[in-house]
Amino acid sequence: MSMSNLQKKTDVILIGAGVMSATLGSILKELAPDWDIKVFEKLSSSGEESSNEWNNAGTGHAALCELNYTNEKPDGSIDISKAIKVNEQFQVSRQFWSYLVNRGLIENPQDFIMPLPHMSLVHGEQNVDFLKRRYKALSANPLFKGMEFSDDPEKLMEWLPLIMEGRKMDDSMAATKIDSGTDVNFGALTRLLFDHLQKENVDVHYRHSVEDLKQTKDGTWEVKVKDIDGGKIEYHTAKFVFIGGGGGSLPLLQKTGIPESKQIGGFPVSGLFMVCNNPEVVAQHDAKVYGKAKVGAPPMSVPHLDTRYIDNKKSLLFGPFAGFSPKFLKTGSNFDLFGSVKPSNLLTMISAGVKELGLTKYLIEQVTLSKEQRMEELREFIPNAKSEDWDIVVAGQRVQIIKDTESGKGTLQFGTEVVSAADGSIAALLGASPGASTAVQVMLEVLERCFPEQVDEWEPKIKEMIPSYGVSLVDNPELIKEIHSTTAQTLGLIEKEEAVYS
Repeated sequence: MSMSNLQKKTDVILIGAGVMSATLGSILKELAPDWDIKVFEKLSSSGEESSNEWNNAGTGHAALCELNYTNEKPDGSIDISKAIKVNEQFQVSRQFWSYLVNRGLIENPQDFIMPLPHMSLVHGEQNVDFLKRRYKALSANPLFKGMEFSDDPEKLMEWLPLIMEGRKMDDSMAATKIDSGTDVNFGALTRLLFDHLQKENVDVHYRHSVEDLKQTKDGTWEVKVKDIDGGKIEYHTAKFVFIGGGGGSLPLLQKTGIPESKQIGGFPVSGLFMVCNNPEVVAQHDAKVYGKAKVGAPPMSVPHLDTRYIDNKKSLLFGPFAGFSPKFLKTGSNFDLFGSVKPSNLLTMISAGVKELGLTKYLIEQVTLSKEQRMEELREFIPNAKSEDWDIVVAGQRVQIIKDTESGKGTLQFGTEVVSAADGSIAALLGASPGASTAVQVMLEVLERCFPEQVDEWEPKIKEMIPSYGVSLVDNPELIKEIHSTTAQTLGLIEKEEAVYS
């Protein structure tokens, strides 16, 4: 048991130094500057796991190109409600980042965000027809202004020279293109936010691992922390704890013992990308191009060919190829998955296993692919791709949530989700994509749930940081235009966006 004299009191503890803790810490510092905040991260620097630029697709998910955010209804119409929601959430992130840049709290936005066209590309008559209907539904909406559609091979050659070169046109093809897309380096953004937090006297402890969490009689949380290098155990107490440890959040949430942590499981999926090492090839492509997931493949395995800006250098990545590892973090342990199975979620996990046999089969097939087989998949995008121009990079681990829903026990979830205690004293973030892109919106939801009394008092400040707070953008085309133009200017995205919104 801890001795009270060893307990170090604080207001807020953030577990994990990724983009989520960075965002929550930055918002809280604006809303409650006098609160004490401590951060514990087991690695030696921030943004090293799921937020890292090599572990994250960096798409700036705004549903501009991701086909899985627009479903076809039985009557053939396209449901764009999820696309609208994801896009609005990304606009919230853009507003907050602009606020930080305007206030001089972070500098050089081009270190973390660049303008880049987002494109969807499909093959085959049925898919072309789907893309055309998707384009009609989205382009009529003010959030998706400026989207273009083409099934003309000459136009596609102009848009996608690397993809069209050397292609046998034995099948119909179509693409949509929108210039207001972005590439976001979430690793760089996380590091910038932590530099800012440290200047604001936030206490960041690297190489410190959280071993246990207990709620005390007075409702505060006692967090047991191990200094990895010195081996010393410390106890810290806080009124509010946020668990933002990526794949490592589920085991910590289970340690809290809160009722909301029961009946939740996690299924780890690892990813591989191919990265181009030939600058001449990299120079021929300038877009993020998303295709359609293969039948039976999970939504997170949609193939895409992405221009990325990493360390201010242009690179080209293709993937992801899904894989399986029982680890919950890239730096995790092979016992993570087994350790996460508890009496309270055993049935949920077993039900998911039975339901997701197709996914299991798909992952096994993916793990056993040779480099040449991966190159064949890449050649569906770049017909002339040469094996020697591409290397394999292991991406981050994602832990998909498994929980009991209306559609039955053990349902695999493909989103990002906040789990919080009824008293609002602790919250955890679980899940994967669109994750980082929607961090600001998700952290505002954490505050609304966990600090309902303060949120009213904070509202004017929140509106200063995020002018669209509490407003539906889709019903306010004028506000969309204003936000787009001011954030584009602040974040240095102006040339591409001016054309769209002028």
